[in-house]
Amino acid sequence: MDHQKETLHRYLRAQRSSLLSKLDGLDEYGIRRPLTRTGTNLLGLVKHVASVEVGYFGEVFDRPSGIDLPWFADGAPDNADMWATADESREQIVDLHHRCAAHSDATIDALPLDAVGTVSWWSAERRRVTLQQVLVHMCVETARHAGHADIVRELVDGAVGSRPDDPNIPQIDWVAYVAGIETAARQAEATGA
Repeated sequence: MDHQKETLHRYLRAQRSSLLSKLDGLDEYGIRRPLTRTGTNLLGLVKHVASVEVGYFGEVFDRPSGIDLPWFADGAPDNADMWATADESREQIVDLHHRCAAHSDATIDALPLDAVGTVSWWSAERRRVTLQQVLVHMCVETARHAGHADIVRELVDGAVGSRPDDPNIPQIDWVAYVAGIETAARQAEATGA
């Protein structure tokens, strides 16, 4: 069981790191700039993931973090966990992410995988969960938003991959590659494939 917990925890840490790395080298506007119709932005993704993670590894297992999340209070602006106000600095949001991760890590270290918790915001039939379920959930949640961050970062400045030295990104003629995909899409549309 410990091996499973270590594996899940390692994946969660890797996804956290990947998400945070998307802020590297960008100015304030670049990390806050909304690039989708729904306002998705890099700093907001970091803020959201931190906020959600501390809820799952804190409240669910009755391990209060003491971390104030005013964007979840009554009367807070819509989706206030998905963007940073002008008064919230990059350093504050990154520090929040680190503090939430540290609290989560302490919960993961302290509890066995079969520890039971309650997700009060889920439907009644799904509320009872184990640490293992929450670890899997947060690995998926964090990876999903790290993927969003990959795309948003590419839209901001063209940077791709988890890191600048990511070996999974081939060194190819991207303009020609994208043109080939566009041609295939147009051909499929024309033939009704």
